[in-house]
Amino acid sequence: MQNTQIKRVHSFTNDVLEDFDAVKIAQLIKNKEISSKEVIQASILRAKKVNPELNAIASERFDNALENINSNQSSTGIFSGVPFFFKDNTDFIGLPTHHGSQAIHSTAVKKHPKISQQILDQGFIVLGKSNLPEFGLNATTEYQDGSATKNPWHTDYSCGASSGGSAALVASGVVPIAHANDGGGSIRIPAACSGLIGLKPTCGRTYNSDAASMLPINIISEGVVTRSVRDTAHFFAGMEQRYVNPKLPKIGKIEHSTNRKLRVGVIQQSITGSVDSETAICLEKTAQLLESLGHHVEYYQLPFAQNFVDDFSHYWGLLSFMLLTFGNRLFGSDFERQKLDHLTCGLAQLYKNNFYKTPLFIYRLKQIQSQYQQIFQHYDVLLSPVLAHTTPKLGYISPQLEFDELFQRIQNYVTFTPIQNIAGAPAISLPMSYTKEYRLPIGMQFSANLGDEKTLIELAYQIESAQPWRRIQD
Repeated sequence: MQNTQIKRVHSFTNDVLEDFDAVKIAQLIKNKEISSKEVIQASILRAKKVNPELNAIASERFDNALENINSNQSSTGIFSGVPFFFKDNTDFIGLPTHHGSQAIHSTAVKKHPKISQQILDQGFIVLGKSNLPEFGLNATTEYQDGSATKNPWHTDYSCGASSGGSAALVASGVVPIAHANDGGGSIRIPAACSGLIGLKPTCGRTYNSDAASMLPINIISEGVVTRSVRDTAHFFAGMEQRYVNPKLPKIGKIEHSTNRKLRVGVIQQSITGSVDSETAICLEKTAQLLESLGHHVEYYQLPFAQNFVDDFSHYWGLLSFMLLTFGNRLFGSDFERQKLDHLTCGLAQLYKNNFYKTPLFIYRLKQIQSQYQQIFQHYDVLLSPVLAHTTPKLGYISPQLEFDELFQRIQNYVTFTPIQNIAGAPAISLPMSYTKEYRLPIGMQFSANLGDEKTLIELAYQIESAQPWRRIQD
């Protein structure tokens, strides 16, 4: 269904999925009120309805999903029978992994990595892979050829990134939950742009991806984007049934908020100093909501300066340089370096121009974790915007732009989220308001100390109850 004035696209209709969250769908299947086959058929129909407009699916296995429903019936996972998409930077047997890049010519993989199996053990039925920008480096899901994954709330706008395809599929109602991962904001950014819940867990909370295990500093966390706090909470409880990191406190299955009064530090300014008016207003209203709920709120300035932005940029460049240099080894002999986009190549060149700074920026980034943890001697939670300004139109940070202009825009847009990746800390994006024009979602970020997802989930439940999320179909 599409409103021609605001170009909104969604697939919600009066079928077995309705607008249920994943927990509800799994309960209905378990109670035999609906069948898994009906659920998968409805999800496939929804995907076929909206994907031609949204361009959210990288590859699909609709026929395989229907054929393999019976083999899934023995699953005792929390989400048994629930449709699901993996992000196309994570291997799944029988599907290629292209990492959003035209330079990679992948064939169907033959083995699930540990992280994929940990997710699958929850009982999901996988319908395919979702789109991401090249190697997940951009904050929008757009490509060198001008194509893009569009925001269901308004198709002229970005859905965020890098888990943009997953966010578009969940926001538009194709599935209630989808895989996402986060190396600089890639769960929280698309959640903010698309009106979803996106929790980046503590680093090491789940099994690591193969890529994360090879990084000089592991900045990647695995998770999901959802439309309900309950789905996010149950997902991480389900992940703990497969693996628990002995260095972290268990999250457990959190069903509701508590009456605990939190000390909240409100961060008004990004490191680069820019926040637009609508985002600032949303931040103030969110702080007022927290006060009305009994939490102690005060303003706080992060103890990180411009050199953090520079250091993270150089680290991002190092990763791009490694991808460009070792692409044949990582992705096969048919890797086509000349097809990499402006952002990947520009970041690699940025690193080459500054390679001599590597020991210094790695050293400084490794100090961030202890500095970040000290903040939580005084606060339980930090509140900030997810992004420095509202969701941009498609093209604003397109990889078709020349690198210098593109990267400057990204740096000014994405300044709140990378801190938690370097620190390894958890943070959640919640849809707290909407723009005056077109009613596009605005997300706020709540972050906590390492291992303290429990506080974030309980707070998210409380906020969801006090201020329910607006639905795309309303």
